[in-house]
Amino acid sequence: MRVASIRPAIAGFLAFSGSFLAELDAQIPVESLKQLRVLEGQVMDVVEAALPATISLFSEKSESSGSGVIISRDGLILTAGHVVEGLEDITVVFPDGKQARADVLGANLSKDSAMAKLQKPGPWPFVEMGDSKSVAVGDFVVALGHAGGYDPLRTPPVRFGRVVGINPLGFIGTDCTLIGGDSGGPLFDMEGKLIGIHSSIGASLMSNNHTGVNNFKADWVRLEKGDTWGKLTMNPLKNPDRPVIGFDVSGAVLGGVRLGKVFADSPAAVAGMRTGDVLKAIDGKSVSSLRELQGILAEREPGDEVELTFSHRGEPRTRKLKLARLADVVPNQQ
Repeated sequence: MRVASIRPAIAGFLAFSGSFLAELDAQIPVESLKQLRVLEGQVMDVVEAALPATISLFSEKSESSGSGVIISRDGLILTAGHVVEGLEDITVVFPDGKQARADVLGANLSKDSAMAKLQKPGPWPFVEMGDSKSVAVGDFVVALGHAGGYDPLRTPPVRFGRVVGINPLGFIGTDCTLIGGDSGGPLFDMEGKLIGIHSSIGASLMSNNHTGVNNFKADWVRLEKGDTWGKLTMNPLKNPDRPVIGFDVSGAVLGGVRLGKVFADSPAAVAGMRTGDVLKAIDGKSVSSLRELQGILAEREPGDEVELTFSHRGEPRTRKLKLARLADVVPNQQ
């Protein structure tokens, strides 16, 4: 199916969907046929710009396939960590059937993020990176990917949908239906900027997970250098390699979060933090909820030094400590 031929399909879907899309708190109001046509045009613009850089990845070694997207003229590729895990190189197939070889670089399996690099210098088609932190629930998005693997009879299928959830660890949930082969493919906002990479398929067709591009940005130097670390898990909060301070949160209070249990010998305990203390900031960033705390820690790694501002029995304190691995602090996380 060529790009132009998907226009009627998208128009039909949007016309059918208009009745309930307008009821959601959307970034784009959809209340008339005219607005649906504007939205259709935006989707088409995103698709036409992104298709040439949306690639299929195939390994002769593992006989597995996934997707990826090129994000630079010299051929840097973003994909999912599980797509290239254990591989040194991979075959790249473009939507027009042309093939090339790419070297697998680094991967943070905890965030299901990975990089590869086309071996030839290019120039290659590429897409522009966006900001996954700017994404909000209800935003319209476009997902591409080589669903079911590369198919010479059609270009990568287009999925149009909405953001249905945002994980504080940098993952985005959408109702864009994904299937096998889509993993590693791109998720775009309505400006055509890359905001996520397909990570996993949920239990429901309406639940699909994407690792945000800011997860890549946080690890950019290590990924490009070729480091591989972390552990892939369906629940990022249970990841044994996740950075932690060493306490449970009992709830939010005015100006911070109150500490519940403080784990013995953890960085928090060594720094003198105790149950009932109130954490107010990390490296100057205010912490007013568990979600904010998780979001800040998601941008760091075990071993990173941070400065905590907290109150102990009503007295302000500042301490520096190094973050630990979840598995080293909390029992039964191996």
